Amino acid sequence: MEIPTETPIKKSKRLTSVVWNHFERVRKADICYAVCVHCKKKLSGSSNSGTTHLRNHLLRCLKRSNYDVSSILAAKRKRKETTTLAVVTYEEGQRKEETISPVTTFKFDQEIKREEVNMPINLGSVRFDQERSRLDLARMIMLHGYPLAMVDHVGFKIFVKNLQPQFEVLTNSAVELDCLTIHAKEKQKVYEAIHNLHGRINLSADVWDSSENSLYLCLTAYYIDEDWKLQKKMLNFITLDPSHTDDILSEVVIKSLTDWAIDRKLFSMTFDHCTGYDEMIFRIKDWLSQNRPLLKNGELFDVRCAVQLMKSIVSDVIEALRDVTHKVRESIRHVKSSQVTLGKFNEIAQQTAISGERPLILDCGQQWSSTYLMLAAALDYRGAFSLLEEQDPSYTSALSETEWDRVSTIAGYVKLFVEVTNFLTTNKCSTANLYFPEICDIHIQLIEWCKNPDNFLSNIALKMKEKFDMYWSKCSLTLAIAAILDPRFKMKLMEYYYPQIYGSDASNQIKEISDAIRALSNEYAMGLSSLDPDTAGASGSLTSTTIGTRDRLRGFDKFLHETSQNHNITSDLEKYLEEPVFPRNYDFSVLNWWKVHTPRYPTLSMMARDILGVPASTLGPELAFNNRGRVLDHHRSALNPDAREALICGQDWLHMESEENNAPHIYTAVPLSVESKACSV
Repeated sequence: MEIPTETPIKKSKRLTSVVWNHFERVRKADICYAVCVHCKKKLSGSSNSGTTHLRNHLLRCLKRSNYDVSSILAAKRKRKETTTLAVVTYEEGQRKEETISPVTTFKFDQEIKREEVNMPINLGSVRFDQERSRLDLARMIMLHGYPLAMVDHVGFKIFVKNLQPQFEVLTNSAVELDCLTIHAKEKQKVYEAIHNLHGRINLSADVWDSSENSLYLCLTAYYIDEDWKLQKKMLNFITLDPSHTDDILSEVVIKSLTDWAIDRKLFSMTFDHCTGYDEMIFRIKDWLSQNRPLLKNGELFDVRCAVQLMKSIVSDVIEALRDVTHKVRESIRHVKSSQVTLGKFNEIAQQTAISGERPLILDCGQQWSSTYLMLAAALDYRGAFSLLEEQDPSYTSALSETEWDRVSTIAGYVKLFVEVTNFLTTNKCSTANLYFPEICDIHIQLIEWCKNPDNFLSNIALKMKEKFDMYWSKCSLTLAIAAILDPRFKMKLMEYYYPQIYGSDASNQIKEISDAIRALSNEYAMGLSSLDPDTAGASGSLTSTTIGTRDRLRGFDKFLHETSQNHNITSDLEKYLEEPVFPRNYDFSVLNWWKVHTPRYPTLSMMARDILGVPASTLGPELAFNNRGRVLDHHRSALNPDAREALICGQDWLHMESEENNAPHIYTAVPLSVESKACSV
């Protein structure tokens, strides 16, 4: 009897599916097979079997990796979900977790170019890379502040498995390890950037808390790089013990300075509290001065957050007016208590010719600026509220004329702080020179407010000025020097503001500022502000490498520097101050100006770079009006300290990196702090 052989089947009808480009249909006896042309594997080729199993095989075929299967996948997407490869439903995902071993894979370049992000991908020309994808997942979680636990969510697993069946979803702990790996790599980049810097850095110390009342210390470096761009890099996010005292806090900061090896590159530190921390700062300054004298004997080292000062002052003002503010709040609630009352109030407002352009609103307990908006709106309806008292017996929260006068005055106080806070926090590049005019305006207004004949209001103003004076004594010199190094201001700004602040003593105060900036320039000229030999600018490394260690004229170079530098730098400052001020315009950039004029003022520009980089405020617009401050979300607060620091610092670094690459549409970081929700009335 003759044994039947495998023979190709004559196609009775056209095989329309593109999958048959990769299979040969053969018959053995009465059975039809589909033989893969790549690996020769036999699968059912019966017309009743369909082609789904053939597509599944192609996507897993190890010898098919160099073929373009994009057309197969395109055809597959057009089919119903019930015939799609590896479709997982939520019910199935809840019952079990499928594990698919990695096979032939896609591979992406380590650095994705911006123009390649939206380009179509030829699936046959790339391979899936499990290692690359797991790191991408960790970077995504770190950058956007997602909780680590998202990888355990059923919905996420189903989405990933249907998107890429070959990706092996990791556990929570495995992703945490990947985040630690990324943190270590990015930390090295930050370390190198800081130590390649020729200038000094400034450090800010901010205290965070959490819903569990845990405390954290965040240390952030601010500096102006070689391209005259203001940079901000978070260095540490340290979990504090509630029992930590000032001496322990100082040791925590000192350890961070030592770990990053920046103690000899430090110019100043900015603290978020307007009061307190004095003992801690004293200990840090004392430790730093043991290795190297601080500039201006440390007078410029201790800086306080200007926006935090304004928040603190306004908080005291609102607290002092608490009873009157409560009456305003209850008056608005009464008007809005029913449509009848609201209608009557609107009629009264029309009778008193109130335009009603600004509607009545209630304040939000988390936003101090909302209290100002509530008071300002209520003042517009002052006359209507007075008439409502006469016509509505149920209205029991009416304010007296004296109370309305006090509301008007206090609203004027707070308005100034709102305007200054908005200006300082919405500026794209908040260099230290911008703060001095704003702080001087507040100073002048406080002097006037203290003269109010109403003892209640003058006492409030005196308490405000007392807190302000503490800030002024610590920060005015730093801010004044920064303003002088703005070519639009120079010494002229002191000559304008100080007579209004100091009166007859203005000339002495101006002389103190003038002497201070000259003394500081002399320190730069004498080389007291130079960095360590090991970390000094790389500009000298090429010479030493090229000439070698037997250069006979090294001593001459040192002699030339010592005998000529002092004269040049002194004339540098004098030349700068003697030249006319630069015209003020809205497009002016002080950093661009110094970048262009660095060859003209070589050492003065080095001093300007250090001073202008001082963070006079550490609060952004999202926190400036928030009564509580920085609050860590519960996902991060539940982590161990190492993972918490890795995720928070890593988010900062990756976010800054994405901004530097001009790709905000690719990465958009979300704040870690708990933001105040919008107030609803």
